[in-house]
Amino acid sequence: MRALDIVVDTSVVIAVLLNEPSKAGIVAATTGCSLIGPAVIPWEVGNALSAMFKKKRIGLALAQKALTAFEDVPIRYVDVDMSRSLRMAYDFRIYAYDAYFLDCARRHTAPLISLDDTLVAVARGMGIDVREVAR
Repeated sequence: MRALDIVVDTSVVIAVLLNEPSKAGIVAATTGCSLIGPAVIPWEVGNALSAMFKKKRIGLALAQKALTAFEDVPIRYVDVDMSRSLRMAYDFRIYAYDAYFLDCARRHTAPLISLDDTLVAVARGMGIDVREVAR
């Protein structure tokens, strides 16, 4: 039997990599699932880590350790429909990057797991199954 696909967004990847309090819930919600997402995830992870530099939340050593750990995360990158994603970004007034995750969930009929409240609300409004995570 094939594992259930689940779309992971950057917020949950970062939470796991940095051992944030939500990590246990994320791991529990994704255990036995096949992780999928748009191919922008590695760039978003880098951007999220660099944003934490600006806020002085992490230093370079921790970011590099997280990046090394990220290389072991088994995410299957899937194509997105750019036109449909851009339309979602327009319709819901969200970033195209967020719309890519919604497009993945829709196209693969897969639940989404995210710590981004706006993304979760839009996904629910679109009828996308969302996995809850205790924070």
